[in-house]
Amino acid sequence: MRRPIIIGNWKMNKGINETRELLTEIKKMDWDRRVEVVVCPPYTSLVEASDILISTEIALGSQNMHWKDKGAYTGEISPLMLKEIGCKYVIIGHSERRQYFGETDETVNLKVKSALNNELIPIVCVGEDVEQRKRGGTDFVVSEQVRNGLKGLTPEQIKNIIIAYEPIWAIGTGISSKGEDANAVAKLIRDVLKDTFNDEVSEQIRIQYGGSVNLGNIKEYMDQAEIDGALVGGASLKAEDFVKLINYDK
Repeated sequence: MRRPIIIGNWKMNKGINETRELLTEIKKMDWDRRVEVVVCPPYTSLVEASDILISTEIALGSQNMHWKDKGAYTGEISPLMLKEIGCKYVIIGHSERRQYFGETDETVNLKVKSALNNELIPIVCVGEDVEQRKRGGTDFVVSEQVRNGLKGLTPEQIKNIIIAYEPIWAIGTGISSKGEDANAVAKLIRDVLKDTFNDEVSEQIRIQYGGSVNLGNIKEYMDQAEIDGALVGGASLKAEDFVKLINYDK
């Protein structure tokens, strides 16, 4: 059985002091330990978060990384740096990275390979924009992003990765996908994994939904057979709200 996972993507929010306050508050609360919990603060808050979380069951993730271990890449962060400060996960190919910073399926593939080589677990984001959705292109776009992002990898390499379906039209808009629609895309992703790799990989990999997830709709997504978690943005920035999301089944 796949373990549910809730990931908080703080995006460009929460400096060091705010990070300390938020995580200290979360640590005091009770949450369902059957659910794996990950937080992804901005770069400048990662060390502070790592220190606070060291004795907890909450895992630390980064919002991005470069595919090189080191070099002349001004402004970038290497997987070695993330490992050194205690990161376990890294978000790769988020739609905002694709939309604003030129991320492509090719760079996603390079980063996934680098993350795995450095024992980081990639959270690989895929999803269509509103025009692609209107044209009925969701299945094609998502399938290609999955195939291209995982190209050249073996079933053994990718068995622990996470795929996050994040329709671009739903991110930060307040408009969320219906549970059954998100589940259909998650099923499509599993079919692509089955065709590209094998049945075991398809059944083992956890697939999340992300896009305006909140207290009102989290249960709808988590009740879907193919959805194993949520990649949460704004709703992860308040301790009480985030813990309630984690406790969706209570």
